[in-house]
Amino acid sequence: MILDFHPQFRLEKLVFGRERATLLVIDNFVAEPERLIKKASTAQFTSGGRFYPGIRAKAPPSYEHFLATRLLPLLSEHFDFAGNTLRLSMCHFSLVTTAAMDLTPMQRIPHVDSLSSEGFATVHYLFKSNLGGTAFYRHRATGFETLDEVRGPEYFDVVQAQNAGPDCPGLRYINGDTPLFERIAQAEGVFNRMLVYRRNSLHSGSIDANFVPDADPRSGRLSINSFIDPA
Repeated sequence: MILDFHPQFRLEKLVFGRERATLLVIDNFVAEPERLIKKASTAQFTSGGRFYPGIRAKAPPSYEHFLATRLLPLLSEHFDFAGNTLRLSMCHFSLVTTAAMDLTPMQRIPHVDSLSSEGFATVHYLFKSNLGGTAFYRHRATGFETLDEVRGPEYFDVVQAQNAGPDCPGLRYINGDTPLFERIAQAEGVFNRMLVYRRNSLHSGSIDANFVPDADPRSGRLSINSFIDPA
């Protein structure tokens, strides 16, 4: 499977929050994105683990190679990334399939993918319906928008206490301001749009109360989620 940038590729760089985090919003990311949906429709999906509210399947190796080679100049330009090569520690088709009533407490609040500031995450939306995008948050009690090895223990101690208190998040996906978190940025889920951000930013999928889980890659909330690290 040969991949290339879409001829109408368009990139916007956003800087958000008090901590001035960078978010790249890339529209018309790849040419012929429908070929990726076709690949997903024959993939073998399994549980996404205890933190991801859905199922996942390995993305094509050609897609992983495409990201590892073609994103390097963008990371160098917009994130001041000084490395020469990249590796992907994760590259999966992802489908949100968990009903709101079945979410665990940690699935109802924003999360980080890593405590390291060196890694990047990408989300490539492959759904055409209005199924929500991705939002970024500030934790009100600590003021944290990003986590690291120093902040992590304090943050998780506070969140554990809050999840046992009166402001414990209800049985729903977070989708905007709550007593515990303030939404500081949001990108809509647009077909063939990719987001690129650092993995230690607090973030969550934006999924509203009317969301109906769908495990069919051709009609469900399908994306390709990747973790990118310096090689």
